[in-house]
Amino acid sequence: MATGDEVATVVEARSVAIVFADEIVLESVDMSLDAPGELVISGRSGSGKTSLLLVLAGLVPPSSGTVVWPGLAADTSVRHEEIAMIFQAPSLIAELTAGENVALPLRLRGRSREDAARAVAESLDAVGLEARHGMVLPSEMSGGEQQRVAVARALATRPRLLLADEPTGALDRVHATAVIDALRNSVRQSGGSLVVSTHDEEVAAGFAAEVAVEDRGLRWVR
Repeated sequence: MATGDEVATVVEARSVAIVFADEIVLESVDMSLDAPGELVISGRSGSGKTSLLLVLAGLVPPSSGTVVWPGLAADTSVRHEEIAMIFQAPSLIAELTAGENVALPLRLRGRSREDAARAVAESLDAVGLEARHGMVLPSEMSGGEQQRVAVARALATRPRLLLADEPTGALDRVHATAVIDALRNSVRQSGGSLVVSTHDEEVAAGFAAEVAVEDRGLRWVR
């Protein structure tokens, strides 16, 4: 999963099981991701892809087993800022413009207004949105545009570990390609790692490393 001469394991799952309401979603999951590195997780809807991403992001603890982040900061508060997750639903703040949504995590981390503005412009441009889009409210945008704003928000933070849950689900092929390219370029520039979940076979085919979620476990495709 990693490329280059120097690699470091960013996240590793050991014998992980995920159980919700007595239903086993995943069990006996072992996997690791290096930096720099890319991985696509394929599988049908409801197979457990989202649950696995949430655990890898540290947002949900595994029911059993362990998840460690040896390539990230030991301090959990710092590590939290090194990880970004893009959810299937854009989850934008309705009262803020698109640009303000993208800038919010940066401003909360103490970045100056000018620095945040530059990052907003660069991130919106990376997903094919013009500067004017930054001035509109989410309610004035299409679902696909909102999704691209959510992607831009994650890109702006320059995470070391970037996890994207069906990031192209609401996009046409042209914009889907642009978003995947933006995600991959971001982690390549930062030397980080990218995990993308998708049921889109064309998106999955563009990754050198693929793992499929099926029968409550993982099957390495390539």
